[in-house]
Amino acid sequence: MEKIRIKEAIVVEGRDDIAVVERAVDTLILATHGFGITKETWALIERAYNNQGIIILTDPDFSGEEIRRKLTARFPEAKQAYLPRSEATRGDDIGIENATPEAVLEALAKVKTVVTEPAVNVTKEDLVRLGLSGCDGAAERREAVAAELGIAMGNAKAMLRMLKGYGISLEEVEKAVEWVNRRNLK
Repeated sequence: MEKIRIKEAIVVEGRDDIAVVERAVDTLILATHGFGITKETWALIERAYNNQGIIILTDPDFSGEEIRRKLTARFPEAKQAYLPRSEATRGDDIGIENATPEAVLEALAKVKTVVTEPAVNVTKEDLVRLGLSGCDGAAERREAVAAELGIAMGNAKAMLRMLKGYGISLEEVEKAVEWVNRRNLK
């Protein structure tokens, strides 16, 4: 597999995450080393944010989302990339370090940026109508649709928040649901 070159630096959680991402892309990769981000690490991330931009790629678990929140609060225009749990799990271990370089590239291809003027028309009722809330199998469908859209998996309320925050339209959600439904029929 040939590595791709990207402009932005990628912020991950740890050393093992760096090793996987390095196999997929040629760029600066910075590790937070968990919650205890040092002053020096904050300075490195800030320099990358100001000079080339950053993409946050944290583990698809509670700790990863907490670290993502801390980073996003400090760097609100950071781009966001998400790996689905299914692509980042080995046994009971969830983390970027378990992903393949191909899965990392797919997550980076679906990178999202928070929009300042969201014009999203997706409602709770739409999620129910599309089988993403309030019915059997909704959580599994939400997870598959979130992976297709390149956003984090969450409950219906969290999904609506992300759809709005990333400016994802009802039409995009419907296409993702249609794709997931077609894939599950095969």
